[in-house]
Amino acid sequence: MPAASLSDPGPGTLRPPVALAVFWIVGGLVGWTVSFLLYLEYVGQIMGSAPLISCQVSAIVTCGPNLLSPGGNLLGFSNSIIGVTLFLGPVFAGVSALAAPTGLRRWYWRVYSLFLFAAVLLVHFFAWRSVFEYRSLCPWCMVVWVVTIPLFWFTLGWVIRDRVWGRMPRLGAALTTWAPLITVLDYAMIAIAAQARLDVLGSL
Repeated sequence: MPAASLSDPGPGTLRPPVALAVFWIVGGLVGWTVSFLLYLEYVGQIMGSAPLISCQVSAIVTCGPNLLSPGGNLLGFSNSIIGVTLFLGPVFAGVSALAAPTGLRRWYWRVYSLFLFAAVLLVHFFAWRSVFEYRSLCPWCMVVWVVTIPLFWFTLGWVIRDRVWGRMPRLGAALTTWAPLITVLDYAMIAIAAQARLDVLGSL
């Protein structure tokens, strides 16, 4: 991710790199779209109607067990509604970063980074339950995981490098440099766990 900022920020404000702001927008839109498809799949499961695009691939790679499980309705309603709501966050942050003429206050970026931290924790929690409790992989859910994980790692590198949190520019620069590899390793950890537990490759 390029390190060049949008412009020189004003006093007490910060602006992320252009590429990062655009990545937030694209990632948020992809996550929102997939969450909406997941919601349609949920409605189809409840109503017995055919979804717009089915996520039934095999007995293991399917949305059904996840959508109708207690974990798939963590707050008493479908988790897809949470995604439809919260994926607007990265879109809003990206648009705000591009539009704000002098950058935004540190507290704004701190809240946003905490938001992404909570999101990535939730994604790993859902991945754990999907693999080890429900013994299935939801394709739309996996796209949400694929989007959320790099959103967190790339943003973490920036907020540490540009002193949103403390003064650790070298650590932040290292995280920014290694964010693609860290993201791939994160994916690999989930994939290895799924393969070991579910023998996914043999089921496709």
